[in-house]
Amino acid sequence: MHHNTVPDVWSSWTATPLVWALLAIATLCYLLAVRRADHWPQVRTVCWFVAIAGFVVALNSGLATFAHHLFWAHMVVHLVMITVIPVFLVFAQPIRLATVALDRRGARRVERFMDSRAIRFVTAPYLTVPLYTAVLVLTHLTGFQQRMAEHMWIHDAELVLYLVSGYLMLLPLIGDELTGHDYTYLVRFATLLLSMGADTFVGVILMLTGYDLAPGFAQSRMGWPAHAILNPSAMNDQSAAGAIMWWAGDGLMMVLLVVLAWQWIRAEGLGRGRQVSAAEHLGTRRPSFLESARQDALGAESIRVDDDDAALAAYNARLAALNGHSARER
Repeated sequence: MHHNTVPDVWSSWTATPLVWALLAIATLCYLLAVRRADHWPQVRTVCWFVAIAGFVVALNSGLATFAHHLFWAHMVVHLVMITVIPVFLVFAQPIRLATVALDRRGARRVERFMDSRAIRFVTAPYLTVPLYTAVLVLTHLTGFQQRMAEHMWIHDAELVLYLVSGYLMLLPLIGDELTGHDYTYLVRFATLLLSMGADTFVGVILMLTGYDLAPGFAQSRMGWPAHAILNPSAMNDQSAAGAIMWWAGDGLMMVLLVVLAWQWIRAEGLGRGRQVSAAEHLGTRRPSFLESARQDALGAESIRVDDDDAALAAYNARLAALNGHSARER
C-alpha cells in the first residue's frame, strides 16, 4: 500500500463492514444476555465496550492506516490486538454471562464445553506461552513482516493470530472468567512473568539488529517529507518498534501483574476473614479438644456452625467414636 503524501490521522479512517457487522452482532448478543441476567456488574459491560473500541482503533483508525507504513505504528496495533483487547474481553466475561443468561440446560452445555479436554488443552499455559512466544518471534524476527507489507491477507491473518494467541493465554490467568482451569495465583503470576520474556527478547533484538527486516514499510513512504515520527529512517523506525515492544509490552504485563497481585491479596484477605468470622462465631480463639475433633471430622475449611443436618450428623458420629475409644481404654 503506497501513498505519495502523508495520510491525515483524522481523515484516513477506513471501513470494514464485515468486521463491524460481526462486532455489532456480538454486542447485541452480549446486551441481550445482560438484560436476562440478574445484577450483572456494570464494570463488565464497560470492559466489553472498551474491547469493541479497541477493535475499531486497531482496524479502522488513522493508527491502523499508518500501521501499513510505519513499523512502530504496526507495533502499537500489535499490542492492542494481542494484549489490550484480550484483557478487556476476559474481564467482560462473555462466557460466564452466557451461563447466567441461558436456561439450565444451555448453561450446562457451555460449562461442559469449557471443561472439555480440547478447550483445557488449548488454554493450558504449557501450550499458550510457547504459542505466544512463537507468534512474537516468527512474525517479527523473520521475513514475515516484509510479506505482510506486500500482501493484505497476510496482514489480516496476523491480526487474527495476535488476538487468538493473546486471548488463549490470558483467559485462565486473569479475572475469574469461566474456564476448565483453576490455577493458583502463584501459577498465574509465574506464567505472566514468564511470558514477559518474549516481549523483552523480541524488542531488544529489533533494536540491536543492524539491517532492515522489513524494507516494505520504508518503501511505502517514498515521496513523504522527512519527519522524525511520521517518516523516520528505516533503521530508526525498526528501533522504535523494538522499543515499543520492549517497554510498552513489558509495561502492559507489569500492569497485569499488579492487578493479579491485588486479586491475590484480596482473595487471601477474604479467606482469612472467613476463618476469623468462624472463630468469632464459635466464641473462642483456641478450640477445645471436642471442637478440634469436630474440625478434624468436618474439615476446618468447610465448617458451618448453623443447623446443617449433615454437619450435625458427622459431629455426633465423631463424638460416638471418641466415646467408644475412651470406654475401651478403661
